[in-house]
Amino acid sequence: MTLITTPTTQLLEIENPILLAGMGHTAVSDLVAAVSNAGGLGILGGLGYTPEMLRDAIREVKQKLRHPDLPFGVDLLIPQLGGSARKTNVDYTKGALEDLINIIIEEKTRLFVSAVGVPPKRVIDRLQDAGILYMNMVGHPKHVHKACQAGADFICAQGGEAGGHTGEIPTSVLIPACIDACRQYKSPLTGKTVQLIAAGGIFDGRGVAAALAMGAGAVWVGTRFMTARESAASKLGKNAIINAGFEDTMRSSIWAGRPLRALATPYIRNWELNRRDVIEKLQGQGLTVLDHELDRLAREGKLTDEIEDQSTQRNVHHVPFHIEILLTLLQANGVRCSDGKYAGSICA
Repeated sequence: MTLITTPTTQLLEIENPILLAGMGHTAVSDLVAAVSNAGGLGILGGLGYTPEMLRDAIREVKQKLRHPDLPFGVDLLIPQLGGSARKTNVDYTKGALEDLINIIIEEKTRLFVSAVGVPPKRVIDRLQDAGILYMNMVGHPKHVHKACQAGADFICAQGGEAGGHTGEIPTSVLIPACIDACRQYKSPLTGKTVQLIAAGGIFDGRGVAAALAMGAGAVWVGTRFMTARESAASKLGKNAIINAGFEDTMRSSIWAGRPLRALATPYIRNWELNRRDVIEKLQGQGLTVLDHELDRLAREGKLTDEIEDQSTQRNVHHVPFHIEILLTLLQANGVRCSDGKYAGSICA
């Protein structure tokens, strides 16, 4: 496998410019360790973890690494609460943010990722004082400024093609705009220009090459790794992703009150196409459709499992091991530019 070196890979101390998206309930210790062992950066999805669960998960990752010094990260959802924030925003840490950060610092992870919001400045300062790099997810160039002014070392710009929480701006438009914004800021921890990591619809070497050619230093990949055997996604969910077509996803806010791209089941389509007025009414009251439906089903004694799957791509034909996926992302003929040079060589 040909190694691709960029300023981002050097700062993260990884061999390949591939980051596993920190997907809640999916990016678990097996998958995180597998990606880091293969030269990428595994990111543990910390959504819903108590402090004790997070510590256990981090230690499980460490036990599975081929070398104890291999880097990995942790992803938490930290939305703004109150004020001008969405009424449906909730504290996903259930008041345990400081304890979770304590554990991340004590366990010395390489990277902390904040999604759906910018963490409090005191949290960022504590992480960086401990030598832990901080990256913020964004879906709009304006969010770059907020995160960088708070002290971001990295920005992960995720285009609308992505699964999970995402905005409307296409990856090909978002990445260059966010790179331009990043160039206005320096990382407090490294003293270098804030680095940009690209996300959204990237699933093979061509996508990696395109991202690097636009100036990204690495890519953030979620859905492609959801299908890995080491992923904690259900077999039903993996098969649904593998068998989905190009028009089988849509963005919906029924789960968390903010847009999330998922497989478009008849249930989701019905809400989004025929019941938007009800969605908006519920969200105006601080309720999500999911909350509303769970309450209704509980009252009726009909609670069922809802399968929430992230966006997909048609070009997946079997459930592979993680290393097959990483090799696909790094195929030499996929990451070479037309002049024969590796795309990573243009990054600065």
